[in-house]
Amino acid sequence: MAIPRGDSERTGTTGATGTSAVSGEVARALREAVRGEVDFSAGARALVTMDASNYRRVPLGVVAPRDAEDVAAVLAVCREHGVPVVPRGGGTSIAGQATGTGVVLDLTRHLRGLLSVDAEARTAVVQPGLVLDVLREAVRPYGLTFGPDPSTHSRCTLGGMIGNNACGAHSVAWGTTADNVRALSVVSGSGEPLRLGQGWSGAPAGLRDFVGSNLAALRTGFPADLPRRISGYALDALLPERGTDLARAFCGSEGTLGVVTEATVRLVRAPTARALAVLGYPDESAAAEAAPALLPWGSPRSSEAESGGGPLTVEGMAADLVRGHAGLPRGGAWLFVETGGDSTAEAAARARELVRVADPLDAAVVTDPAGQRALWRIREDAAGTATRMPDGSEAWPGWEDCAVPPARLGAYLREFRALLGEHGLRGTPYGHFGDGCVHVRIDFDLMSPAGIARFRRFSADLAALVVAHGGSLSGEHGDGQARAELLPAMYGDELVGLFGEFKDLWDPAGIMNPGILARPARLDENLRFEVLPRRPVDVEFGYRHDGGDFSAAVRRCVGVAKCRTTSAGSGVMCPSFRATGEEAHSTRGRARLLHEMLAGEIVTDGWRSTEVRDALDLCLSCKGCRSDCPVGVDMATYKAEFLHHHYRGRPRPASHYALGWLPRWLRLAAPWARVINALARVRPLAAFAKRLAGIAPERALPVLARRTLRGWLRGHAGFPASVILWPDTFTDHLSPEVGRAAVRVLEAAGLGVVAPRGRVCCGLTYVSTGQLTRARAVLRRTLGVLEPLLARDLPVVVLEPSCAAALRTDLPELLPDDPRAARLAASVRTFAQVLEERAPDWAPPVVGRAVVGQTHCHQHAVLGDAAERRLRERAGLTGELSGGCCGLAGNFGFERGHWEVSLACAEDELLPAVRAAAPGTEVLADGFSCRTQLDQLAGRRARHLAEVLAEHLG
Repeated sequence: MAIPRGDSERTGTTGATGTSAVSGEVARALREAVRGEVDFSAGARALVTMDASNYRRVPLGVVAPRDAEDVAAVLAVCREHGVPVVPRGGGTSIAGQATGTGVVLDLTRHLRGLLSVDAEARTAVVQPGLVLDVLREAVRPYGLTFGPDPSTHSRCTLGGMIGNNACGAHSVAWGTTADNVRALSVVSGSGEPLRLGQGWSGAPAGLRDFVGSNLAALRTGFPADLPRRISGYALDALLPERGTDLARAFCGSEGTLGVVTEATVRLVRAPTARALAVLGYPDESAAAEAAPALLPWGSPRSSEAESGGGPLTVEGMAADLVRGHAGLPRGGAWLFVETGGDSTAEAAARARELVRVADPLDAAVVTDPAGQRALWRIREDAAGTATRMPDGSEAWPGWEDCAVPPARLGAYLREFRALLGEHGLRGTPYGHFGDGCVHVRIDFDLMSPAGIARFRRFSADLAALVVAHGGSLSGEHGDGQARAELLPAMYGDELVGLFGEFKDLWDPAGIMNPGILARPARLDENLRFEVLPRRPVDVEFGYRHDGGDFSAAVRRCVGVAKCRTTSAGSGVMCPSFRATGEEAHSTRGRARLLHEMLAGEIVTDGWRSTEVRDALDLCLSCKGCRSDCPVGVDMATYKAEFLHHHYRGRPRPASHYALGWLPRWLRLAAPWARVINALARVRPLAAFAKRLAGIAPERALPVLARRTLRGWLRGHAGFPASVILWPDTFTDHLSPEVGRAAVRVLEAAGLGVVAPRGRVCCGLTYVSTGQLTRARAVLRRTLGVLEPLLARDLPVVVLEPSCAAALRTDLPELLPDDPRAARLAASVRTFAQVLEERAPDWAPPVVGRAVVGQTHCHQHAVLGDAAERRLRERAGLTGELSGGCCGLAGNFGFERGHWEVSLACAEDELLPAVRAAAPGTEVLADGFSCRTQLDQLAGRRARHLAEVLAEHLG
């Protein structure tokens, strides 16, 4: 099915006349009133239609206020025009509360400062757009941290955490966000700047009388002994016996009362050392029943006390969420119990004592920080990995974080599993077992009327089950649109009615996030899937993991926004976001634009969309999202698909012809390499050639090899063939020394090498520029050439990681019905992999040298580097290669207009690591792009691992 081009009668900025008129009038008024950016364009709106929930609401526009005065000005304009306002931080809300139909306030662009730290008082003053991990890194030198730490800690903001009263894994020790907020500066919906803390100072008019008139309902209407009661407004925090804490009452209000502009937060002493006990149990109910016995006596939530000898976390997850159970002890479910101490020995002793008390089926105590991080990643990625069932079918949030008293969690989980079965649904529970809070993604059918009706019936039944166990509909992420409609089941009509009166005191005009919490929208309205095409879109790739459906592939992005992480050492994804900080250049932002392209409501010109094209322009096709995204979004493939359709039947950028057809041009140029290299050194000629080819003027043209690898192989007599050497374009024409070195090492290991007799190509350059018809033709010709060798069942050694990844992934996706494609993809091996598999007893030369450099993006994402690590270790090559992306990324860094982003990507991890290396350190980079980037930006010659080993063969 083709994507419609759209028409001017659909809603949005190009929609109905009335909507356009209001939008234009509001945009003009806002541009006059605020100093921050005001963006009502289709692209800006498309980026914020969704958060990490099932819901979608189309806004009029986006405003990035510079300060509290800007916030007040935005609210004034919106009150005057009756336009809703939604504050938005990292956009990781799971219940739909970070979307809206009016103006979205982007608080991450300017209001993201850490204003002060008082280490003695253990407080910090922050702005709402500050990312949690930035705060934690800043206070780490003081031995402090901010206690609440949701799994999105690398990209969620303090304002969003306050809005949803976020918690995280360490809440058994340090409580919720509300437990750690001392004071708030807010602008209420009525426009008042208020300072909220303990006592009535700063309260909006009428609030004190409201509380006094309803003391009986407030004292009896809230469930007791429930550490994770996040649902509804925390009106009981205003009771005199609770200290009348206005700041606590504002926490968890989900942007419905006003906008936080500044917060004073409590910091806690971080343990010097930590240990992680992983406890195995037969199933999650058994794990849940064991959790309460591990909790500490007395809770630091209501005092300044630090966590004592009790656990810092008691997290649980079941086996059906974990792929392969790698590194986990025996069991069908596990508790992740973290302990702290002044030394590793003390933390480990506490962990072992907890193991003794817990009496698990099996257990492991991990003190190594790297090992702990690897295990925590399994738990933290659950919000994404749970969106795909083991059979590949989709699962969704919606009932993501119910909470019950911890002592009732085991029984609740058994009844929850039974309820899923009654409704014919599947889900994968995990979460904060020490607090009785369970996360789950469920395989709702949210595309059909029958499936949506079942979603609604199940929601009502589950709400009743939670309430029967004395629980809260929300135990962490807030009610939003997903659960607010069902709050009467938990609180009763009287208290829910008071919620509406409470909101009106702060926001009498009703502009703050309407439809959320008070007077909520129905839980089955505004579902983000209803706008997508119902029939598969005509596409080129197979999308075999998504049933051949491009819409399903785009739906993979659920908005957890791990791609917005900027901290070093967090993987490859997403280098362009790290360089620009712009949502449009994150994997999530691009997925959102593709979603809106398919919807056709805001982005109305389908594959011809300039908004999507511009966002994808800075995608490096690094494939980092394929492995680092918890749900495996593959933006490199989506980009190639889009470019194919976008330029079909019309001229392409010059670089697509120059760099996309690089294998052809290099083959034609090979006989004239000496002459061409000489001409390339003439600056005016080189500048003209680069301008003609769409190449960045800052780039130096690569030097052509005087003798290709294939030419050398024709004259090389070796052993009987036991491996096929793939003569990729880059190795063949630009770095044949890598191929010669690899042949020497392989033969030293007793492996004879044979090369294909005809021309072969992986099609990488055609794929990356979206020339998929040509790529498919090239790959078919390649399979024809290679077929006789494939019949010999030999491994295919590919020295260039990007080419190996293309053969492993793009080839079978473009030719899904050709069995030869699957056979070749399965035969592909890296240099280290083939040595490990075919010459396991061979001892490499001992180099005895430290290394620095780059693990190629595609190696990280598709091939893995475990064999390379083991080979380096056996050769005495010590040290770690950097993560991230080199920034050249094939054609990307050579294309005009990409120089600054390419440089910024290289400066993120690679170049600093190389500069910091000690003299004599070996610079390793198996990818031609990585070596070229290091040569042109750092003046350092990097080598392929094969070259280093060959040099020391003797």
